[in-house]
Amino acid sequence: MTSLRLTSVAAAALLLVACGGSDDPVRGALIDPPATLATLTAAQIDAGTAGSGLQAITGKAKCDVKVVALNYVTPGAKSGESSNASGVMLVPAGSCTGAAALVAYAKGTDVQKPRTLANPQDSETFLLAAMYAAQGYAVVATDYLGFAKSGYSYHPYLHADSEATTVIDSVRAARNAAGSVGANLSGKVMFTGYSQGGHASMAAHRAAERDYGTEFNVVAGAHLAGPYNMSGSLRLTEAIAGYQFFVPYLVTAWQKVYGDVYTDVNQAFKAPYASYIETLLPSPTLNYTTLVTTGRLPGGPGVTPNQARDAVFQPAFLQGAQTSATHPLAVAAKKQDLLGWNPKSRVLLCGGAGDPTVPPAVHQIPMKADFDSRGLTNVASVDVDPFVQATFGPGGKAPTDPTSEAFATYYGNYHGTYEPPFCHAQARGLFDLVK
Repeated sequence: MTSLRLTSVAAAALLLVACGGSDDPVRGALIDPPATLATLTAAQIDAGTAGSGLQAITGKAKCDVKVVALNYVTPGAKSGESSNASGVMLVPAGSCTGAAALVAYAKGTDVQKPRTLANPQDSETFLLAAMYAAQGYAVVATDYLGFAKSGYSYHPYLHADSEATTVIDSVRAARNAAGSVGANLSGKVMFTGYSQGGHASMAAHRAAERDYGTEFNVVAGAHLAGPYNMSGSLRLTEAIAGYQFFVPYLVTAWQKVYGDVYTDVNQAFKAPYASYIETLLPSPTLNYTTLVTTGRLPGGPGVTPNQARDAVFQPAFLQGAQTSATHPLAVAAKKQDLLGWNPKSRVLLCGGAGDPTVPPAVHQIPMKADFDSRGLTNVASVDVDPFVQATFGPGGKAPTDPTSEAFATYYGNYHGTYEPPFCHAQARGLFDLVK
């Protein structure tokens, strides 16, 4: 009976939108009944954090954690579109029965289309379980449009408005699921995310306060290593680490959203990439490593970020965006900037000064300066680079020889592996003050 009711609500919601009705009342409606996939005991979580070395950062688990799969209604990237997104809800269980604040999490850049966070074995899901849910927070984390169970035809990568709606609707979905999965929610909401997710969580935080102030009691946002200054990043003359993944991803996504970033794919991309780049990411079969080893994207040992960039892109296309604010790529990037808003709740920005992928000098520092320029006193900024160096640097310091294996290992793991737990610990420190 429950399954029929939930499915009928979602079907009616989708029909309403298709017929031109308002999508607001039905966003976040559950398409499938929430499915409990597993319960991680506190002992299992402790064994995992002890084995990985995370326990010094996360602390010991106080709660068991129920892992619940969600599938919910959310808009597409264009006006009038309705689609769906899947995700996970992590529910404190066992001895933790008190009312829990809800942490809405946005994940980092993903190139694997089938991947879902509704997987107890996923390393990002486990980190969320250990850092937040095992400490008494409920968590909801979206897979985004275009991933896992989402029927959307592509992922609108680093598109602020659709990131915001997908994250906000995950909160609604979690609230809709709470009663049937034993979640006791306090009503307080915190937003956080890492990397792309830092951009998404800030976009969602901004939209929740601006557009839905009476619906959500937003008490804090912790935005971690996010690319908030997209227009500024495209003006850089030196390529970031991972350029050959991230920039083609956003260029082709924005082309699908706006339709005018380029007039022909060959205007932006070189052969052979131009022939398939528009449908490459996210991939149904390939990950970061195999995208390179199969030759679908350039990279690998000895290939610098600048060389990878120059292999994929037509130079005139990038130079146009660097030098002209009216270039279509520059115009699209400007729409994704998160500068210029005034948060009402507390905000934490976190990153590491050595991050080669999302450099704080381009994003976190200008973002903090932008907040400061309007006299805001509720925003803090933290640099976790000293922790990264002390924990992972040879001899407690960042390696300096760019030809060494230690250098490649350190900076190759900095953004994706070393930095996130330290920023999550900072986020939880803020959330503990307002929960």
